[in-house]
Amino acid sequence: MAFKIYTKTGDKGNTSLIGGTKVPKNDIRIETYGTVDELNSWIGLINDQLNDAEFIYELREIQDRLFTIGSSLATDAEKETKMRLPDLHQSDITILENSIDLMTSRLPEMKSFILPGGHPIVSSIHIVRCVCRRAERLAVNMQQHELFIDEKVIQYLNRLSDYLFTLARYVGLKLGVDEIKWNPRIGQ
Repeated sequence: MAFKIYTKTGDKGNTSLIGGTKVPKNDIRIETYGTVDELNSWIGLINDQLNDAEFIYELREIQDRLFTIGSSLATDAEKETKMRLPDLHQSDITILENSIDLMTSRLPEMKSFILPGGHPIVSSIHIVRCVCRRAERLAVNMQQHELFIDEKVIQYLNRLSDYLFTLARYVGLKLGVDEIKWNPRIGQ
């Protein structure tokens, strides 16, 4: 018999962390890794929309790191687990920084704030950036509530949001889309 996708164990609003600890489905840890999962799905969508050889591998690697982060967040740090889980490395953050630097070197200097938009894929990348920032805020909330979270998770999410902002600008440049400069209404 094939593996069933539904277990009915969450029907009363609880779920289990890796390690077996039961928590409510609105627990901050569940909210955080659920948002990381949402972020991962959005990145898959922009990768499909871009369909650009320059980004396919890099975005898949980011998705892999987000699964690593999700598994870390889904684990009860106080319990032993028989599962061998992947780790996030400082080099994962450095890879994002190097990519940001490379894209930035090809972009015009930013002299004003820019509004998301100009092309559907550029707007989609900005939405993904916002989801990433939400995941980062939730991770910081976990830290402030003294729940175990690897500090590299927060660093990675922070750098990933910078990467996504830069990617939106870079994709716009590649598509020949003008950035929409923010011209604030003052005194009217």
